[in-house]
Formats: sequence, C-alpha cells, structure tokens
Amino acid sequence: MAEIVNLRQARKAAQRDAKRKAGDENAARHGLTPAERRAQQVEAERAARHLDRHRRDPATDGDSGDG
Repeated sequence: MAEIVNLRQARKAAQRDAKRKAGDENAARHGLTPAERRAQQVEAERAARHLDRHRRDPATDGDSGDG
C-alpha cells in the first residue's frame, strides 16, 4: 500500500527547498568567506593608514597664508 502524502505540505516543503538552494547559490556567488572578509578589512585599514601618512598638515606647511 502506498504512503499517504499531504500535497499541501509536500508543495510547501518543495518551495522551501528551492528557496534554500537559491539562497545557497547566491551566497556562494556573492558572499565572502570570513577569511576573505578579514583580508578585505585589513586592506582597507592599510589603505587608510597610507593616506594618513601622506596627509598635508596645514599647521606645519610653513606658509601661514598671511599676506
């Protein structure tokens, strides 16, 4: 004898599985691993420090701008 299946529950389960699969594919395509995220953060901090080292400080330019 065949197993009785509630079609509504089966349909909803299939929809959940499809959404989960699509979400996993999007995460794999667009998401970053924790190591990649950390590397990106370190690179951004390094770039900010690099810019700060090359910043011109108006108080130490030697030109007061008077006249």
